[in-house]
Amino acid sequence: MLRLYCERIMSNITIGQYYHENSILHRLDPRVKLIGTAIFVIVLFAANNIISYSVITLALILTISLSKVPFLRLLKGIRPILVILLISAMCNMLFTKGGEVLFSYGVINITKSGVIKSVYIAVRLIYLVIGTSVMTLTTKPSDIADGLEKIFGFLTKIKIPVHEIAMMMSLALRFIPTLMEESDKIIRAQKARGADFDSGGLIRRIKNYLPILVPLFISAINRAMELANAMDARCYSGGKRTKMKPLKYARRDFYAYGILIAFLITIVIIDVLISRFGSCYVFTFFV
Repeated sequence: MLRLYCERIMSNITIGQYYHENSILHRLDPRVKLIGTAIFVIVLFAANNIISYSVITLALILTISLSKVPFLRLLKGIRPILVILLISAMCNMLFTKGGEVLFSYGVINITKSGVIKSVYIAVRLIYLVIGTSVMTLTTKPSDIADGLEKIFGFLTKIKIPVHEIAMMMSLALRFIPTLMEESDKIIRAQKARGADFDSGGLIRRIKNYLPILVPLFISAINRAMELANAMDARCYSGGKRTKMKPLKYARRDFYAYGILIAFLITIVIIDVLISRFGSCYVFTFFV
């Protein structure tokens, strides 16, 4: 069971992978996508009503359709967090008090507030993974680094190495799938040598996976050394550098900013109206 779960994680990692396509989302400036993702995450965790989540759902569906990324590929990113998703939903359902009691048995009390909160937590985690996956699948790691460097470029005035930090983040994203593939190869090689990952209890199976960490760390260090030597051979020194393809805003990027601002204002207005007049009034207003 543990082996199958680990292999499933390795085959379904979407973070750090780039999906080649010629969509309008792929052609957007990476700064627009990074800022849009940040706004999406803020709105996602700030919203607390069904109307706001309906608007967020429609916006996410529209974004996925514009990206031309297959929906099944985005769903693969949810599989590795299913255990975390279930644990978070169950904890909120069991330990949230208040509201009408829907089920009671001994010390277990499931309330209406707990069910609603667990649903919100599950939706937030799913939308968070899908939204961030859309950004990473439509943006190359090098473009993410350039976008981060441009966005936080003002921090260089207070001696913060923005370029180096952005480069490290892009390399980390780039090598997540590589390390996962490497760990899968090590597991298969260990199994071919007679290693047993399925016998014993849960603790025993976890211990069986510990020998995989040594060759995985050695492989990661070797890759890091090779990358460092390659960057050194190309005279990479960090700091202020010229770009072969400098980032420049196009007209579509300003349109995208306008849509993001309208989306943010819409969610804020909905939350304010619901807090003052209630969800029934707001629903009637929009209908």
